[in-house]
Amino acid sequence: MAFSKSQIPFTAQHYLVCGTEDCEKNCQFYCNPCHRQMCEQCRDEHQKSPDTKNHEVVPYQQRQRPLPEVKCQTHVNRYVDMLCEQCQVAVCSKCAMKDHGRHIFIDLETVYAEKCAICLNEINKIEEYFLPTSQDLLKSTKTDSTEIKKIMESIRTSMRAEAESLKSMVDAVTSDNIKQVNEQEKSLLQLLNSQDKKYNDYISYLNELVKKCHGYLSSKDLQILMSEITKSLKIDPIPETTRPVPPVFTAGQYSKEDVTKLLGRVTVPDTKPEIREIKPMETVSTQLKYTEKQRKRDREKSDMKQTLCLSSSVTKVREYKVPGVYNVCHISLGKSGILWVSDNGGNLVKTDLQWNQLQKIQTNGRFEGYHTVTQDGDLIFTDKENKVINRITVDNTITEFIKTGDWEPISIHSSHINGDILVGMIKDKEAKVTRYNKTGKEIQNIQRDTKGQKMYKYPHHITENINGDICKSDLNKYAVVVVNKSGQHRFSYTGQGSQFYPFGICTDLLGHIIVCNGIGRTVDILDQDGQFLSLLLTEQQGMIGPRSLCVDDENNLLVGQYGTNTVTVYMYLQ
Repeated sequence: MAFSKSQIPFTAQHYLVCGTEDCEKNCQFYCNPCHRQMCEQCRDEHQKSPDTKNHEVVPYQQRQRPLPEVKCQTHVNRYVDMLCEQCQVAVCSKCAMKDHGRHIFIDLETVYAEKCAICLNEINKIEEYFLPTSQDLLKSTKTDSTEIKKIMESIRTSMRAEAESLKSMVDAVTSDNIKQVNEQEKSLLQLLNSQDKKYNDYISYLNELVKKCHGYLSSKDLQILMSEITKSLKIDPIPETTRPVPPVFTAGQYSKEDVTKLLGRVTVPDTKPEIREIKPMETVSTQLKYTEKQRKRDREKSDMKQTLCLSSSVTKVREYKVPGVYNVCHISLGKSGILWVSDNGGNLVKTDLQWNQLQKIQTNGRFEGYHTVTQDGDLIFTDKENKVINRITVDNTITEFIKTGDWEPISIHSSHINGDILVGMIKDKEAKVTRYNKTGKEIQNIQRDTKGQKMYKYPHHITENINGDICKSDLNKYAVVVVNKSGQHRFSYTGQGSQFYPFGICTDLLGHIIVCNGIGRTVDILDQDGQFLSLLLTEQQGMIGPRSLCVDDENNLLVGQYGTNTVTVYMYLQ
């Protein structure tokens, strides 16, 4: 077995030899009375000797460590070897006789061995549990640190892309505006150039007219002067022109907030940080709460969620006969296609992908949703008569998991979000939902609303939505009751007709709430805020007595009914 450097004890040495003189064999045993280490051969000889045959010889790891030789401070020639039980001080035999008369003494070597055993036990716990657990948590923080860096770089990349996109749009708009200004400038300059010519021509005309007048003044011919001036001296009016109207640039009205809306903003979700999971001490091999594989699955689900939507029609994909049950009152989906199916007779059957019966147990469950599969792949189911919740591990061992006291556990669901266990219970005329963590510790009770009114009567089936809402089909209230993860009532759904008897309930990747109306012979679908969307399945599509639902890994809906052991698979998303 290989040890890491941190696991090698500081007392380790290269080669532990036998303590018998002239024997250099490997030490394997230890004689507690003699405080001597021995090889196998020397041990055999030691136990054959008449003087030592009754000595306690143990494996070396279980040895009783010798008492350190400590001299008495009062009697320097004697060693401390006893413990006064009344005074709880270590003394030598002379001190015992002189100062501790009639006191009870304990062999100090025995006490020392007990203390050493406690110390070794603590070392063992540190080396086998606390140290590896802390190292795994350290790895978890480093993994999270790497993931955070990736996420932050992705955010920065998105920001740069948004900024570049906005810059491109700004450049395009600015280019269009400048082009428009250039065209207007060209048109106005052409107009002004034509006016320049008009005034230049007029000025030339005036200059010519002035010359002509000067010629008249210097003329000696009075007749010409009198007649020409009368005919010719009429000045043409100054030509009219218009002053061009230049365009006006109106600056954009925007603020930093407007730019933030365009480019987006970084926000921190209002989510309480999850405490890193520390496995119970019984589980030495600590696993990280979120593995890379789980993160990959979460990313794939997120990508799929963006492309899926509710189909306009429902298509039957296939159907199966479940051996060993008379009805299909509840379905729990396990790992690798494993299904657990129960009927109203208490039969609970485990099947594989080919619908072969792998296991069958007898329970006291009936129509309720009394079983669920945990994140670890174990099935847990309620025993309402004994008021306990049992666990079936993957090796088919049944063990008692949680005791529910005076309350009868009726329905159960294991959260896909954090592994918490939600249990619907009844006692006398009271009903509640209790939340346990994955180790079985009670952490929340939900029973009444903010006005003190009872929220549940008979919590028949229970599930959890992607937003943390707890969705409950309550048969005696004829309603689906939905509360948020804090236990505050959000809404109740009472069906679309006069007869609403809710049985099986489940949610999907898009947050839809799907519920069986057993008497109304429909399967209803709502959005996560309780808005009715449609009757997903009706009597015309074969719904005679729908009782159970679940959504598989391919986002298909599995429906079980009363009166038949058939499970029908429908495609309802596209």
